[in-house]
Amino acid sequence: MGSTPQSLTGIDLAAAAELAAQLRVDSVRSSTSAGSGHPTSSMSAADLLAVLVGRHLRYDWDNPGNPGNDHLIFSKGHASPLLYSVYKAVGVVSDDELMTQYRRFGARLEGHPTPVLPWVDVATGSLGQGLPDGVGVGLAGKYLDRLPYHVWVLCGDSEMAEGSIWEALDKASFYELSNLIAIVDVNRLGQRGPTEWEWDLDRYASRAAAFGARVLEIDGHNLEEIDQAFTTAADRAVPQPTVILARTIKGRGFSEVEDHEGWHGKPFPPDMAERAVAELGGE
Repeated sequence: MGSTPQSLTGIDLAAAAELAAQLRVDSVRSSTSAGSGHPTSSMSAADLLAVLVGRHLRYDWDNPGNPGNDHLIFSKGHASPLLYSVYKAVGVVSDDELMTQYRRFGARLEGHPTPVLPWVDVATGSLGQGLPDGVGVGLAGKYLDRLPYHVWVLCGDSEMAEGSIWEALDKASFYELSNLIAIVDVNRLGQRGPTEWEWDLDRYASRAAAFGARVLEIDGHNLEEIDQAFTTAADRAVPQPTVILARTIKGRGFSEVEDHEGWHGKPFPPDMAERAVAELGGE
């Protein structure tokens, strides 16, 4: 069966803050290099992923086939610059590959993550699919494999308008999938403007609770709140899936685009990317 995987290094929150900055920098660099991608959607969730990967995700990166590994699913698969930057941070993707192969024809770092990468369980990108996939993985873990892994699913707030998300939560609650944690990146802005409920976390919370989920509301840029929420969510004593509603800012860390419409799915031009990287602390 293999040993029980551990988090990246059990880094402290100060190191997690540095990791978050690096994830933002690499999301900007890779998308600008490719001339394509979603840097602002990646930047909003960088703090969430830094704390998750650095302190809570139990994963043997050298052995992605370890059956005890946690599962990380990007339901908002368009934030692939963030996911690939995580892979660089843990040492399974090189900076050269990130900068020269992202979104190139024939390369494995595709615009949306696919299982051509051994650390990716399912192809995602069409919104509303990642959480239902996570329910399937959670069912297998609880009832078939009977393994103690967690399934962490990063969702976007735009896809919370998809019926498949709520059907997934309904089934997760019915089957008491305490191993399933949905992290919703509520950054307020979708492809064409504000999302349906913008930053109204109470509306999201009441709906998620109505479908049987345990709901935690946090500031998605407060590392202590993120850390505590992940600790609470990982406690499987409560027979419910957990939904973490994280209020975030799209483009976080680069003042020129923070919470500005019109930057969804647009890489920064080279001069702008240079300013973003400088503001984020440099490479």
